[in-house]
Amino acid sequence: MSINILAGLIFIGVFGIVILVHEFGHFFVGKFFKVEIEEFGIGLPPKMLSLFRWKETEFTINWLPIGGFNRFKGENNPEVEGGLAAASPGVRLAVLFAGAIMNLLTGILVYTIIFSRIGIPNFDVIQIHEVTPGSPAAEAGFRVDDIILKINGEVFNREAEMRGIIGDNIDKEISFTLQRGEEIVETVAVPLSSRSAEEGALGFVPSYERKESSSFFEILSFGTQTTFLHAQEILLMPARMLRGSLSPEEGRFIGFRGIYNIFQQTVDADVESREEETKPSTETPAPPPTYYTLNLIASLTITLGVFNLLPFPALDGGRIFFIIPELLFKKRVPAEFENIVHGVGMMLLLGFMLYINVMDFVNPVDILLP
Repeated sequence: MSINILAGLIFIGVFGIVILVHEFGHFFVGKFFKVEIEEFGIGLPPKMLSLFRWKETEFTINWLPIGGFNRFKGENNPEVEGGLAAASPGVRLAVLFAGAIMNLLTGILVYTIIFSRIGIPNFDVIQIHEVTPGSPAAEAGFRVDDIILKINGEVFNREAEMRGIIGDNIDKEISFTLQRGEEIVETVAVPLSSRSAEEGALGFVPSYERKESSSFFEILSFGTQTTFLHAQEILLMPARMLRGSLSPEEGRFIGFRGIYNIFQQTVDADVESREEETKPSTETPAPPPTYYTLNLIASLTITLGVFNLLPFPALDGGRIFFIIPELLFKKRVPAEFENIVHGVGMMLLLGFMLYINVMDFVNPVDILLP
């Protein structure tokens, strides 16, 4: 089977599963609170076939193999008894939050699997894995296996903070304190705005020391921390773009073509790492064969969860926003007005999705794995 076909199958499967996980969160909590669900669909309409019926819920398979959906009884009509809109504000909040929570729990699970296979990275020790010839890092004397101790005389925590410092000092001189074996090296480098996002402003690739852990709870704790740090980075992206530490190209939304391109790279990288595992080497071992794909799955599910909580009409976060006045003032926003707002929001979202997918072809962004 060719890499392209394999990547396509993984893309459809993973994208669908990530959305199904989100919808199952809504389904499980809705059932727990006895909110009636008329249909749980695998894929998107039109309906292909009905699988079975459990209580009041019909389980179906639909023709578009992307994700799934819940059709709650009375979702937008508070007059329908037993429906979602007729439930108490607390129940509605629980149902709406459940999808994103399931995505975050899936992210924790996937990262826990990753770290159980490759060991726990020590993000406090950032090592130089690769230096691009002719780059600012190469001209500053960076070498493979150097450890970055300080930037501008300050100790930093984690790669995200390091990238933030570099991004805030584009085209400015930055001092680096490096550890090279037993030697401490002081040098300066200038991150260049003229270099592309793929090249990197300085032109080096970081890596981390990894340690094995015999404690499942330590691995689970690290998977949880990584998940919430990833979610935090997503939420801080607009602020980073305003500060100029993240370029518009780096922060741009990508559509199905861009995501598929990343899937192609992950499959290719997994195949290469599988081949590397079979070769005797004295160098640092390659990540296990499923590392890249699993990492992308974690990234997708966390991104979906965070995106759905944004306070935009038609998203879960937009619906949560309309419940807040009801909690504060004990007065519900008129259902007719709320439905109109969500309808307009849905049209805007569909237009935005169409735009980013068209831009994927008109002005594609090549996102390269490190």
